[in-house]
Amino acid sequence: MSRFKPFINAIIGFSILVAVWQTIIIFGDYDTVLFPTPLMVGEGIVSLIQDGTLFVHFQVSILRFLAGYLSAVVAAIILGLIFGRLPLLWGVLDPVAQVLRPVSPIAWSPFIVLWFGIGDIPAIVIIFIAAFFPVLLSTVSAVRKVDKNYLKIAQNLEIKKFELLWKIIFPAAFPYIANGLHIAVGTAWIFLVAGEMVGAQSGLGYLIVDARNSMRLDFVMAGILFIGISGLLLDKAVGLFEAWINRQWGRTNG
Repeated sequence: MSRFKPFINAIIGFSILVAVWQTIIIFGDYDTVLFPTPLMVGEGIVSLIQDGTLFVHFQVSILRFLAGYLSAVVAAIILGLIFGRLPLLWGVLDPVAQVLRPVSPIAWSPFIVLWFGIGDIPAIVIIFIAAFFPVLLSTVSAVRKVDKNYLKIAQNLEIKKFELLWKIIFPAAFPYIANGLHIAVGTAWIFLVAGEMVGAQSGLGYLIVDARNSMRLDFVMAGILFIGISGLLLDKAVGLFEAWINRQWGRTNG
């Protein structure tokens, strides 16, 4: 029964949300054209699924996301492992990273469009920027927290530097790096949708803008719900990957 508890809690939570949503419409006397009911949004979701529109836009968005997110994760982890072992170099680069990190990736969009043109590349670059810094900073911090005993043992065994990073430091630091992976998923997904709402001609962000221009706010709300659910599933996927890595390395959460 306990394994079904998260699903039961989710059903209860969404039921409460739908009830509050419907109550606001009833007692607020809102025009359903401007504030669609849950039933209207449900019918909109079914319509978007039946004609294939939702899956077409989702496929475009998820491919952009995976290209930007995975490339950012690989680059950030590699650089983070290196910078974490070179404190003097990181001392010079850390202020630069701290200045660039708070800047919204959307702020770079004028330059990104000028440099990379239009199409999928600008959205992928925006995702890369959004995911890169959380993973980089968490990796550097994780490397600096690695138990010194591991390093002493590796030194006594005369393990080479590359093997030290890959076989000792990375596994020891991974639980902390995983926090950065979760944060990066959320920020990258948010800015993907934001980027698609600005200048793309496809994707979930574009779906919302196109529906708004057509005054189909039931489709707008359907798109918003699907974006939220997709973000949740992506975060869960990272959690499953983290659990799989821990099992491979003989590490348990208990």
